[in-house]
Amino acid sequence: MPERYKVLIVEDDFRIAGINRSFVEQAPDFSVVGMTRSRAETLAWLGEHPGGVDLMLLDVYLPDVEGLALLWEIRRDYRDVDIVMVTAAKEVETVEEALRGGVFDFLIKPVENARVQKMLGRFRGRRQLSEGRRELSQEQLDSALSSLYGAAGDNRPRRRMLPKGIDALTLDTVLEVLRRCAHPVTASDLACQIGSSRSTARRYLEHLVGERLVSAEQSYGEVGRPQRHYRLSQASE
Repeated sequence: MPERYKVLIVEDDFRIAGINRSFVEQAPDFSVVGMTRSRAETLAWLGEHPGGVDLMLLDVYLPDVEGLALLWEIRRDYRDVDIVMVTAAKEVETVEEALRGGVFDFLIKPVENARVQKMLGRFRGRRQLSEGRRELSQEQLDSALSSLYGAAGDNRPRRRMLPKGIDALTLDTVLEVLRRCAHPVTASDLACQIGSSRSTARRYLEHLVGERLVSAEQSYGEVGRPQRHYRLSQASE
């Protein structure tokens, strides 16, 4: 069966680009059709290959463009291309802007093969759902939306249950950071990771403890200075 879904990798580090290419080409029905290293190369490639890409893995930091400017250019001129942001950035503002730009998913470096395969599987499922259809039922549309917004995993607390002061996007970012941490973290550790104050980080962690998605344990270092360490509960991993 011929490859169906064409992927363009936009990454200025050739080693990372090569790793991402190997991950993508392990998935059935996907092939990498191009690799570009800058805004100029990417726009030139898209101009020379109209309709030539279904999915783009786009690095946030490129040598000739600031921030997410290229994302918005592609969104404006190439609306049929789905975009996955690949970046070392973990700042909440970056994630929020990327999501406002309609990205399909957001991968934080170093990207793991299992996470790439999960993303590609979701992408395939969403495309197959709409192929050959002119109308969608409510159930089918709900499935497509679940695929689009389920990037952070299947263990999110329900949006309608979030209390005042807990933002859904920030909560997803906190969960993603915890998933990537091999060891328990403190509120201070998390604050550095997500770019927030310690008190904000602690509030989100304690909310997740209450939801039983995160467990907390007390440790004693300096005399009189106990610290709470947090990690995902086994059911959430």
